[in-house]
Amino acid sequence: MEKVYEKTLGVLQDVVSGFCPGCMHGTAHKLVGEVVQELGMLDKLVRVEGVGCCGLGQMYVSHDVIIAAHGRACAVATGVKRSSPDSLVYTYQGDGDLASIGLDETVSAANRGENFTVIFINNGIYGMTGGQMAPTTLIGMKATTAPFGRKVEEHGYPMHVCELLAQLKTPYFLVRTAVDTPQNVIKTRKYIKQAFQNQIDGKGFSLVEIVTSCPTNWGYSAKDALTFLREKMFEEFPLGVYRDKDKEEA
Repeated sequence: MEKVYEKTLGVLQDVVSGFCPGCMHGTAHKLVGEVVQELGMLDKLVRVEGVGCCGLGQMYVSHDVIIAAHGRACAVATGVKRSSPDSLVYTYQGDGDLASIGLDETVSAANRGENFTVIFINNGIYGMTGGQMAPTTLIGMKATTAPFGRKVEEHGYPMHVCELLAQLKTPYFLVRTAVDTPQNVIKTRKYIKQAFQNQIDGKGFSLVEIVTSCPTNWGYSAKDALTFLREKMFEEFPLGVYRDKDKEEA
């Protein structure tokens, strides 16, 4: 039988994934692995991960991992990169970790132009911890802490991280992308590589936001979650490049 898929061993461990069916964390991990192997930087790679489903990465990646307190990944990554500037440092965080508990650390690191890379998984809900409402939960979308749906007058509007950080002068590269189709996977791989290359070149803070599905906590099948992702999540969180100083300075 012809082999049609091969794990990125050396970056990913040869173990069975524990992510839920339809979850897109596995694809994001695969893309990070492919890019780092292509760049030849595996021996320099350091991952700082948040708590939650993102924190499961410690069981699947084979490179150096630091587990930060919930929301503190950008603060920890700042210390790692400043103390070991030759390392290729990235954070891997969900929307609750990055945009709620860790919003201060995220904005401050971006504003300082810290020279590391952020991989931000936005699925609009707290995943591992019970399906609570996140800063990115859509209006009307139900969560365990918003059983009647998110209401503007009670919870405010969904937070748009790329747009928020784009108001700062310092971030070098901000992009929102997805991995729901082969075409988007190819784009996301390109963006991740660009974000890491920016760090190698000493250009400063780069963030790649990947809008993903969470079938388990959304209460959908994997197939129906894809429909919700494309019809609702992408409408609220438009895909695209929000800052690319390479092009601005060209």
